[in-house]
Amino acid sequence: MSLAMIGLIGIIGLLLVIFLLGMPVGFAMGLTGFVGFCYVISFKAGLNMVSAVFWDTFNSYGLTVIPLFIFMGQIAFYAGINTKLYNAAYKWVGHIRGGLAMATIVACSAFSAICGSNAATAATMTTVALPQMKKYKYNAKLSTGAIACGSTLGVVIPPSVVLIVIGLSTEQSIAKLFYGGVGAGVALTLLLLASIYAICYFHPNWGPAGPRTGLIEKIKALSGAFEMGLLFLLVMLGLFYGVFTPSEAGAVGSLCAVLICVIRRSLTWKGFINSITDTLLISCMVITIIAGAMIFGRFLAVTRIPFDIAEWVVSLPAPNIIIMIIIFAIYVVGGAIMDALALLLITIPIFFPVAVSLGYDPLWFAVTITVITTLGAVTPPVGATTYVVAGMAKDVPIKDVFKGVTYFLPAYLLCVLILMLFPQLVLYLPNLLK
Repeated sequence: MSLAMIGLIGIIGLLLVIFLLGMPVGFAMGLTGFVGFCYVISFKAGLNMVSAVFWDTFNSYGLTVIPLFIFMGQIAFYAGINTKLYNAAYKWVGHIRGGLAMATIVACSAFSAICGSNAATAATMTTVALPQMKKYKYNAKLSTGAIACGSTLGVVIPPSVVLIVIGLSTEQSIAKLFYGGVGAGVALTLLLLASIYAICYFHPNWGPAGPRTGLIEKIKALSGAFEMGLLFLLVMLGLFYGVFTPSEAGAVGSLCAVLICVIRRSLTWKGFINSITDTLLISCMVITIIAGAMIFGRFLAVTRIPFDIAEWVVSLPAPNIIIMIIIFAIYVVGGAIMDALALLLITIPIFFPVAVSLGYDPLWFAVTITVITTLGAVTPPVGATTYVVAGMAKDVPIKDVFKGVTYFLPAYLLCVLILMLFPQLVLYLPNLLK
């Protein structure tokens, strides 16, 4: 049996079956990756691989950003800051169909840009945004889909871990990649907002419009969201001016959130304990999903499926634009079956030289494949961000979360098309640095 066939059997015959049996996604991916790796290499090698992945994952300093920002979100939740924030949002945009979902997309883009983690953004925004959208009778598909897709914006909008990895792998300026990510991130954000408008146009009851409010009432509502705005500004400016790293920003944000709650006397002792408990539970779930995705990615790597596909594409006798579209299609499919970072680390050494040899700008290619791989964070079977949202929205069936996500998928594909037609959206700001 060929390695490629073993990989396909692992994806279709084992992973999907385990999903259907109800095993948590992190364990399902980890088990499939471990069994497949053992079959291809050896049982001893599988044990060594799993132990190395878990050690690297749970010992990673970069992942400390996840529990820190989740804790900040939990503090805000139990102190009722999220209620004030979304009450203000409802006063300002609630009269628009899908207004709160649009506010969630914008909040996700800002928050994910700060923390740089899709999983942390998904977990935090699910905690903060989902209860409020339920309160205002939003459809669960729209609510969870908006949170899951909005959380992926952190991969494109700087600071982005994925852009840093690409920059190091291709020896490009990370600063220029960040500037290129700004244009692409804004374009994707606007397309996601347009998706919500379109969804609510065809399904008006999914994001019901509320009554209009006067200017004075809107301004009064902003006072309730002042604390969160101040906290957001502190974290963002601290990162922008290099005062602290993302992990340090999470620590500072958490501390300031606690101090604000103590000063305002808005957090009970029970709420504080619950926020710690929930942070531990959510963080363990998120990091386990990440570790499982990495193990599954190692299995796919040894089956050589990504390499075989890449070699086939390069050998095609077709125009440059057709080859580039095929490469992008591979990233769409690959991002749906393995972790985005693992996919990029495997394929960049193959596809990056191909793109450059075809005459495409290396910076444009790097940013564009970053947009494409964000699809992998929300599409099955390894849509880690979607699973985080589904795991926290316990009263929403996972199938409904994925259905909600599918309404936003055209926005990603349209964004890629726009970047192909208008590459200056990516290249304009980086060119100013010359």
